[in-house]
Amino acid sequence: MRLRLLPFLLILLVAQAPAAQAQPSSISTEMGMLQVDVVADGLNNVWGMAFLPNSDMLVTERDGRLRLIQNGQLLDDPISGTPTVFAVGQGGLLDVALHPDFASNNLVYLTYTKETDGNSTTAVARGKLDGMALLDIEDIFVANSQGRGHYGSRLVFDDQGYLFVSVGDRQANPRNDQANHPSQDITNHHGTVNRLHDDGRIPADNPFVDVAGAEPSIWSYGHRNPQGMVFDSATGRLWINEHGPQGGDELNLVLPGLNYGWPVIGYGVNYGGADLHETSAKDGMVLPAHYWVPSIATSGLLIYSGDLIPAWTGNFFVGGLKGQQVARLTMDGETVISEETLYQGNGRIRDIRQGPDGAIYLGIDGDADVPGIVRLRPIDAR
Repeated sequence: MRLRLLPFLLILLVAQAPAAQAQPSSISTEMGMLQVDVVADGLNNVWGMAFLPNSDMLVTERDGRLRLIQNGQLLDDPISGTPTVFAVGQGGLLDVALHPDFASNNLVYLTYTKETDGNSTTAVARGKLDGMALLDIEDIFVANSQGRGHYGSRLVFDDQGYLFVSVGDRQANPRNDQANHPSQDITNHHGTVNRLHDDGRIPADNPFVDVAGAEPSIWSYGHRNPQGMVFDSATGRLWINEHGPQGGDELNLVLPGLNYGWPVIGYGVNYGGADLHETSAKDGMVLPAHYWVPSIATSGLLIYSGDLIPAWTGNFFVGGLKGQQVARLTMDGETVISEETLYQGNGRIRDIRQGPDGAIYLGIDGDADVPGIVRLRPIDAR
């Protein structure tokens, strides 16, 4: 009987999955119409984007390629010298970031999934970009974690030159002894945000440096799968968004040494609808600044600071994978006061960046038939 039901269930799942529509040429927003430009197609599963000082762009494809968009054109050949990735399931080549002094040192940072004794983990590699090659590539961080997915894997530098790295909970079972779940255990890197020097050394003032047995790189813990992270240079604060299970995606202000509660507290349920969390709040655990029920599968995070769309200065932009949308959040300090849904139904939004031109760039997670990168700008802007 189960075998006979399987084709029907597969058809049902496909029918329920949102299908991406043809890319629109413009979209309507509360501030007016925005032009939608296709920047690059022919990409597979875009994960991360980084603008070079000359406005060219580095783009990661999850299957292991680092691509260059030069003078507005996607070059055919990938950049050589990238690390060997464990490109299985959610794994592969993930985020990309430039050193704050890239103009003088050409250093590029990549997160990727690294195979380890039959398992895999999140790693950060650093190399020097020389034309179409990464030279002297080396790992500067390899997470103490293992599991099937949920690698996290965003990279952000703050204004003091510290590098932050997110690591997911690696899909450790959240229903088994929640208080002792790996994300509640600082002796590993499951469900953490980590703070490093630019060469991978541990800062002496990290919160758990002097705690016996703790991983000294940990900045915060109790996260699920942070796939969006941004440093707000205007306020000096670090923000992440993270996937919930079936509901309960979160936007969190990240502060040193704090526990963000996964899986003890939260607002979602487990896949299939079963109860998951002990409660939605508990002493010693940080509540999110905002959460989504149902889940939009958050990925990518931007705080807009450009001049092209001044009405959106200080707004947060959150990508949605399952929701195939961009959520625009208006803030009052650290409080979300309104939300607008943008660009819905046109692909899984994996990353969001502000370009040197002030436009908003979306990295779309799909195959080569889906535009990999699109740009949003006011219609009268050039």
